[in-house]
Amino acid sequence: MSNVSLTQAIPMLLKAVPRSRNFEAVLLFWVAGIHAFALAQIQLAVSQRMSWDMLYYWAPPTISAWIFHYVLRKYVLNADGLLLPLAFLLNGLGIAMIYRLDLAEITRGGQDLFAERQVWLSCFAMLIAAVVVRLVRNPLVLRRFPYLAGAAAVVLLLLPAAPVIGRTFNGATLWIAIGDLSFQPGEIAKILLAIFFAGYLVSRKGPLSEIGSRVLGMKIPSAKDLGPILLFWVASIAVLVIQRDLGTSILYFGLFLVMIYTATGRGFYVGIGLVMMVTGALVASRLFGYVGARFDAWLAPFATENYTAQGGSYQLVQGLFGMAHGDVIGAGLGSGFPQLIPLAESDFIFAALGEELGLAGIFAILAIYLLIVYRGLRIANTHQDDFSKLLALGLSFVLGLQVFIVAGGVMGLLPLTGLTTPFLAAGGSALLANWSIIALLLVLSDSSLKRVKE
Repeated sequence: MSNVSLTQAIPMLLKAVPRSRNFEAVLLFWVAGIHAFALAQIQLAVSQRMSWDMLYYWAPPTISAWIFHYVLRKYVLNADGLLLPLAFLLNGLGIAMIYRLDLAEITRGGQDLFAERQVWLSCFAMLIAAVVVRLVRNPLVLRRFPYLAGAAAVVLLLLPAAPVIGRTFNGATLWIAIGDLSFQPGEIAKILLAIFFAGYLVSRKGPLSEIGSRVLGMKIPSAKDLGPILLFWVASIAVLVIQRDLGTSILYFGLFLVMIYTATGRGFYVGIGLVMMVTGALVASRLFGYVGARFDAWLAPFATENYTAQGGSYQLVQGLFGMAHGDVIGAGLGSGFPQLIPLAESDFIFAALGEELGLAGIFAILAIYLLIVYRGLRIANTHQDDFSKLLALGLSFVLGLQVFIVAGGVMGLLPLTGLTTPFLAAGGSALLANWSIIALLLVLSDSSLKRVKE
């Protein structure tokens, strides 16, 4: 009798919580195991022994991920069950690689360590993402404040140019600093811009989709409706000129192009936008030396004048040599020489992972990113209201385009831009922004399923 009761109770227990949350819990368990295995492998390869130090780099992020999972289980039961484990997998892999670089730095007597800081920044970012899920229960609330979001984004973009708090590192003016605390406001600005674009394009969808006059056999919108695309083209060029950052400029303008094409369904905007983007980049490469130097380093990285120049192709070539050393299956975690790559913990962590995990590992990492973007696009496709659809698509595209630009630059397929790999690279601003994107996508996925059920 008791066996029958237990058999009947199990399905009822499973139905008490949606399968996505149970599935998410199982995946989090396995991801935590992968993270622990990576840290143990690094310790054994570098130090030939295991120590309890690895718990310091494993336990806090794992606990934070489970706290995030609890918040999802309590407040957004129907949220996507893959986004949290996939993002945590990338975040844990990034911590492991930064820890491996720290061990190499300690071995050669250096003191520039980043792993401990990355652990606590990851925990903070995940907890902030949990707060976002708790506060933004209905994504349509964001639709009420598109212009406020746009104004806040502009302020954040201008902050690094402020005379007192603005800071320039490696030639790019992207940071603000107060005392020992530094922050990159542009990372948060990309989320606010996605909210602004979604709200603006929903309200202007009709005029932007209407056919205007015919020029050279092509139907183009009216001049006033072309204003936004011209405005953001000028804004992107301004970011390039003032902040000396090619990657952020491309990211913002690409985000606007994709969202306006999705809102209107008109390929004209993409075509004219790409022409404007390429034209602006080519003109900038001739007018601004730092842009031209990046193009020269990309086109001829092994040329002596580029390899030996300050800010030239040395970093790119070292990354290419490291990935070549990794071959197909990699040198193994802790068994390569990623410390020879400048800024391997941030700008070139993709190349560092390529050396130790090989081509197979790079394909696996890109597949994880692809799955995250796919889930985001799936969330956009299942939404019925245009604002949520555009917002989900914009947030997903930001992650996808950033990975494309970074991976292309590290592998020599595109010029280097200075963008960092989401979730993997060291840096608190990027972690905070990317985990907030995951939080918003989870809220959007929960609201879309609720509407379907209704």
